[in-house]
Amino acid sequence: VQLQASGGGLVQAGGSLRLSCAASGRTFSSYYMGWFRQAPGKEREFVAAVRLAGGSTYYANSVKDRFAISRTNAGHKKAVYLQMNSLKPEDTAVYYCAADRYSGGVSELPGEWDYWGQGTQVTVSS
Repeated sequence: VQLQASGGGLVQAGGSLRLSCAASGRTFSSYYMGWFRQAPGKEREFVAAVRLAGGSTYYANSVKDRFAISRTNAGHKKAVYLQMNSLKPEDTAVYYCAADRYSGGVSELPGEWDYWGQGTQVTVSS
């Protein structure tokens, strides 16, 4: 499974950005796809996840009500999106797309996710 993320950039506080991540290779609807982020000097942290089958969503408390995750799950086309609104300077980080094969529930631990895309930088200026 390969993940290709895009959509990062520089935005002023209060602005919006939309990240996209396309999955290729052998993926299954039981997978979770999600986003993590890592700020300089900090550990990678969970942001949001969605189950490809059914579309159940999960959010970190820090982004709930500001970010929205969605997905495409149509045949061979599988992708995940992160709409980020009301951005704050503390949202500045490298954002990583990830996929998890385990279907028993979403994990917020990076080590339990199986596939990772390259990061995309999001910078929010004050």
